[in-house]
Amino acid sequence: MSCVEDNESAPSIVQVEEAKAVLRLFPIWISCVVYAIVYSQSSTFFTKQGGTMDGRIGSSFQVPPAALQSLIFATIVVFLPIYDRVLVPTVRNVSKKPSGFSLLQRIGTGVAFSVVAMVVATLVETKRLNTARECGLIDRPNETIPMSLWWLVPQYILFGVAESFAMVGLQEFFYDQVPGTLRSLGIALFLNIFGVGRLISSFLVTATDGLTQREGESWFSNNLNHAHLDYFYWLLAGLGATALTIYLFFAQASIIQNTKVFES
Repeated sequence: MSCVEDNESAPSIVQVEEAKAVLRLFPIWISCVVYAIVYSQSSTFFTKQGGTMDGRIGSSFQVPPAALQSLIFATIVVFLPIYDRVLVPTVRNVSKKPSGFSLLQRIGTGVAFSVVAMVVATLVETKRLNTARECGLIDRPNETIPMSLWWLVPQYILFGVAESFAMVGLQEFFYDQVPGTLRSLGIALFLNIFGVGRLISSFLVTATDGLTQREGESWFSNNLNHAHLDYFYWLLAGLGATALTIYLFFAQASIIQNTKVFES
């Protein structure tokens, strides 16, 4: 084989640098998968909780628990203009950076808000269980617990704020930090965070259910008044805090790339 053929088959310097640029993103990708695991609870157990609570407005109108998920998107619609018009200029004046928040700071802030949301969700679930015990409803799962559905509103709003920071930041980050020829891969990495997160969430629930059943009653008992979603939420808050710590460690590393290097 000639030297010319060897040079043609060998990867170019640009190809090697492109591969390295993509590989540098994986620590951030992995740490943000836990954010997706935490976020997935907003459309599953939060709704199940709400089904046991009093969702009445007035004397007759009943709010469906699933309707509270719209609060996440309503929060995003309200918060993003505040972010762009108030928060970014304020941070820009303090930090002297043209962008205000960096992409990594924006993502980290969103992950932190998701942890706070899970802590709030834990406290609300603890109150729900205590109310069920005080009212003698532990063994009456079909009875409505005299606790307003609106107790769930803060955790939905916090997830809306978290999404305003993290989702937009992640999309921009994975689009911006890959070479121009690999933009579609960057978007795929962003989308896979949430697909993989939901998949792992289902495995985590199954594993936790099996382990807790061996020790006694499952944390996910069909009777939510006997279940321990509060323990599971604490577990998720702990995982989220750990992932945030790992994220901050990797975010301090020099992973931000100048994509113009690949485009020149």
